Amino acid sequence: MTDTPARLLTLLSLLQTPREWPGSELAQRLRVSARTIRRDIDRLRELGYPVEATLGPEGGYRLVAGAAMPPLLLDDEEAVAIAVGLRAGAGHAVEGVDEASVRALAKLEQVLPSRLRHRVSSLQSATVALARGDGARVDPRTLTTMASAVAGRERLRFAYRARDGVQSRRLVEPYRLVSTGSRWYLVAYDLEREGWRTFRVDRVAEPFATGARFAPRELPMDAQEFVRRGVRGAETYRVEVVFAAEAEALPPWLRDAAVAEPGGTRVCFESGDSPEWLVARLALIGVPFTVHAPEFLAVAARELAARLASAAGA
Repeated sequence: MTDTPARLLTLLSLLQTPREWPGSELAQRLRVSARTIRRDIDRLRELGYPVEATLGPEGGYRLVAGAAMPPLLLDDEEAVAIAVGLRAGAGHAVEGVDEASVRALAKLEQVLPSRLRHRVSSLQSATVALARGDGARVDPRTLTTMASAVAGRERLRFAYRARDGVQSRRLVEPYRLVSTGSRWYLVAYDLEREGWRTFRVDRVAEPFATGARFAPRELPMDAQEFVRRGVRGAETYRVEVVFAAEAEALPPWLRDAAVAEPGGTRVCFESGDSPEWLVARLALIGVPFTVHAPEFLAVAARELAARLASAAGA
């Protein structure tokens, strides 16, 4: 192998396999002399790769952990396996590794050949992950599109569904993706509404980067705190439900807010759950109830009742 850059890449790929490589075996694999292998090893060391050499009949070369993470060379199977794993994890926010996972996935998918990208998508569509109770799942492609736009300071367009179901189109300057451990949020400056906004990523559809660059604006506070304040005001709502039973028949999480009244028990509380999940949770209590507020929770109850009636053949 006379092409030095190609030979160095092949040598690096071999050394990334966790084993010791005798110089003679490396020379045979690359069809060069032992002297050339020694020179190539020195070049890799100059580039920052920590290659360790041991003497003796059992000695050889191996790549060891250094002070920094060197670029990795992956074969097709390894690249597909890592991309599938990152996609599976990215769809469900996991505190501590969530944002790093999305950045890694965005970098990997940017350089994946089309044939491998197709394999990753096929494997992803053939698997089903256990979702959270409120069904708030995120398409990893949405996350990687947003992460790339944030990193590249590129304006982003997408369709957005508000909590009350109202649909809109948004043009934003994306600032940061934030995970709360259960949901993903995008902090961005909404150009048409001329203000900072927090968007729930599971309510975003058809995101695409416009190609238009922007100079980043200054967010008035830390991104995590901005999301916390926005979620506290926008994601919670006051619920009023009347159960046809006494307070003792209700679970502990409802008893503190229960007030007895003729013919039942009225409960008022704040919730941040999706209406669909909250209605299902209330129904599982096993006590007849009536939703008095908000109206969208009553709508979710009617829709769930219709689906259950249909499933039962009624």
